[in-house]
Amino acid sequence: MALGGLARRLVVEGSISEEAAVSAANEASRAKKGLVPYLVENDLIGARKIAVIAADEFGTPFFDLDGFDIELFPKDLIANNLIIAHHAIPLVKRGTRLFVGVSDPTNLVAIDEIKFHTGLSVDAILVEEDKLRSFIERITDDASDAFDNLEDEGLDDLDVVDTQTRAEDKAVGDGSDDAPVVRFINQMLLSAIKKGASDLHFEPYEKSYRVRFRIDGILQTAAKPPIALGPKMSARLKVMSNLDISERRVPQDGRIKLKISKTKAIDFRVNTLPTLFGEKIVMRILDPSSAKMGIDALGYELVQKEMYLKALDKPQGMILVTGPTGSGKTVSLYTGINILNQDGINISTAEDPVEINLEGINQVNVNTKVGLDFSSALRSFLRQDPDIIMVGEIRDLETASIAIKAAQTGHMVMSTLHTNSAAETITRMLNMGVPSFNLATTINLIIAQRLARRLCSKCKEPADLSAEQLVKAGFSSELAQTATIFKPKGCDSCTGGYKGRVGIYEVVRITPDVSRIIMDEGNAIQLNEQFKVEGFNSLRISGLVKAASGVTSLEEVNRITTD
Repeated sequence: MALGGLARRLVVEGSISEEAAVSAANEASRAKKGLVPYLVENDLIGARKIAVIAADEFGTPFFDLDGFDIELFPKDLIANNLIIAHHAIPLVKRGTRLFVGVSDPTNLVAIDEIKFHTGLSVDAILVEEDKLRSFIERITDDASDAFDNLEDEGLDDLDVVDTQTRAEDKAVGDGSDDAPVVRFINQMLLSAIKKGASDLHFEPYEKSYRVRFRIDGILQTAAKPPIALGPKMSARLKVMSNLDISERRVPQDGRIKLKISKTKAIDFRVNTLPTLFGEKIVMRILDPSSAKMGIDALGYELVQKEMYLKALDKPQGMILVTGPTGSGKTVSLYTGINILNQDGINISTAEDPVEINLEGINQVNVNTKVGLDFSSALRSFLRQDPDIIMVGEIRDLETASIAIKAAQTGHMVMSTLHTNSAAETITRMLNMGVPSFNLATTINLIIAQRLARRLCSKCKEPADLSAEQLVKAGFSSELAQTATIFKPKGCDSCTGGYKGRVGIYEVVRITPDVSRIIMDEGNAIQLNEQFKVEGFNSLRISGLVKAASGVTSLEEVNRITTD
């Protein structure tokens, strides 16, 4: 295959060998994609280098997309399918002239097609391939254009399991037969699952509507559909969740079970909330596989993991997992329960609500409306010969007292509290009115935890931090001299330099010396000092260990922990 144009110039410049260029051109042709995208995707030549050489070769103006305000993007000029097919984006329209961003100036077919569809005179502007691809993903994923690009198979008929649509609801005009709304909702659900989101937020405002995904703990705008479709989308989601679509004045809770393959289904926990301009709907994605990852996948340090496993192996006592909402407490508890889940053991849980169904475990949904709260569920458990009891949360003295009584009478009790550290967990329970003697003799282990975003292994880069800065951040002098701290960069494989999350833990065993401080009703400061003496890492220190090992960044540790 004879090389010409841009490929020949790249060979002349020494950016690629002739043999490699011929091979790349053949492979790109076979894959039905342009040479420039193929070279960049396969890391054969950097996107910026290609852009600079191409600009010089063809005399085409070069533009850095990082300096382009996406709000100025002329959305209505070219359909998304045309942008994707020709790998080109409209940038600016001036009179009858349209400036179009391309990474390959020899892509004349794209220029001609855009000229035909817009009726405008088209001028090519050269942009870097990686930035062009990222820009196209952003605008074609966006909000207002989602209805123009719903070509995915199966969007019309996703299998929603156990949905019981009431006849009177259908009569109201619930939007469930409105094809664009149905397809858009299905696209959002599938997109959230693919991107690894934990929550979806459907939010109505006075002059706009927004859909956001929580990915790796951070909310990101995923779509901005037309505001007029807000009520139809709310109705559709409520029908899918088996909620009353005629009731818009009070919050409602429901569930959706979405079958995405023959062997896998995803549960969504749905909550509606009346706001000034309509109902805000938040959906939490409950993936059963997250509860079966195994303890090694959670991020415990070796010593911390051994302490947790030893506590699980005890026949009685209490294990408490603490942290704010969204810190991964439920997954930590479920992981422990899965380790204990055997045919010879009776396990019962009281949860508000049950998030993930676990085979072989008796799970109870707390329902305060009918008088089934944590304390009443616990009393019933004790009459059913349990070995292990899990209480979703200790919220009051009554629940705490029954849980401690169960732990003292031969049962293993696991539960959560919303406290910030292990020391604060003990002082919180003392403040509830739990006798210090009961705490000191019942609690085996306290785990305080947070979730930190994990650095992308493909693009993370060393951070320019001096040893003095590291010591100031909390590193020991020895570690500050040798540790290599990384920072996020960002690439096509991640979100802002991060991909996934990892747990950061403070794991504290109740030793005789700690028990004495509890018996004396010592404060959190005294407890923390003793934890240091015992060698238990605080959340901050555990976070710094993760940063030193390149798992997360110092900025992320600073975001989720305090000195």
